[in-house]
Amino acid sequence: MQQVYFPARVVRGAGAINQLGAIASALGKRALVLGGKHALEAASALIDAQLAAAGVSKCADIWYGGECSETQILRLAQDVRTHAADVIIAVGGGKALDTGKAVGLETARPVITLPTIAATCAAVTPLTIRYDDDGHFRDLYHLPVAPAAVIIDSDILAKAPLRWLAAGLGDTLAKWYELRAISGNKDVTGFGASSMANSQLCYQQIARFGAASCEAVRQQQATPALDQVLDAIFLFAGLTSLMSNGAHAAAAHALYEGFTVCDKTRAYGHGLLVGFGNLCLLAQEGRSDAELLEAIALAKACAIPTSLAAIAPTLTPEEQAAILNAAVTAPDMGNMPHIVTRETLRDDIHRVERLAISAC
Repeated sequence: MQQVYFPARVVRGAGAINQLGAIASALGKRALVLGGKHALEAASALIDAQLAAAGVSKCADIWYGGECSETQILRLAQDVRTHAADVIIAVGGGKALDTGKAVGLETARPVITLPTIAATCAAVTPLTIRYDDDGHFRDLYHLPVAPAAVIIDSDILAKAPLRWLAAGLGDTLAKWYELRAISGNKDVTGFGASSMANSQLCYQQIARFGAASCEAVRQQQATPALDQVLDAIFLFAGLTSLMSNGAHAAAAHALYEGFTVCDKTRAYGHGLLVGFGNLCLLAQEGRSDAELLEAIALAKACAIPTSLAAIAPTLTPEEQAAILNAAVTAPDMGNMPHIVTRETLRDDIHRVERLAISAC
């Protein structure tokens, strides 16, 4: 049996936060707001105005803790109970939103997600990526409920640093690259076909609008191109995951999981690391130099790193070995249609770096 959990409501576009008060008041009368420090600082005044106008009391603004770990989830669940909150508003990036969703499940409260950076599709998915308290990847925690509402405000997202949009572009491109690598030419169900179609749409939208969306963020202006890319990052990528009948991640995410074991790379950004992993995945598949160069050009246009040196210029051989070891043993690597070894993955990285240099 397959169960699919969709967000109950999605509001998108410039000024979407102006719907927050009405949405929150339909879900409860006491809201607890949790999120990242910068996100709370950036959005607090807008949230306060919306809640006050709708007659919803704000119990507290609480930092999510910096890691989406079981420790933080249980701590925040107790805060929800202590404040007698009946709705949770999760604000920030992927880890903050994932934490909020897990707290909602722990406390049986509805969750509204308000992303302030466009780095992942976490705002819409019934999934939490959990980490240990020290930041090491722990597991994928599948939730039996999606957010009650998602607010994607391009005015807010246009003002975030470019690196976070670039992270979202890298993570979203992985939907196509990885699902294609896993699915091959085998027959798929209707759900699988829908997932594949949405993943391809992710790629097409980014190929068409990715560079222009980056320029919009450099200018801190919401534009139609940015809205198109945000739809890909949040909605089409989310639908790819929601409709997937099984695994939808592979070598690109496995390499990211490898990067989490190294202090120098762990905090670089999930989607940026996945974005580099996409290129290594293409190399692992044996794609032609021409196809790899095209993917490298798109990555550069979207501010995605194309070398290890761009991620961490001082990695020691021992650190590189630890990353490779963790990557090839990560669960997502097991979804690849062939065995990936530390040696072949190292060769893939070197090939990508050589081609990236030749493309300069």
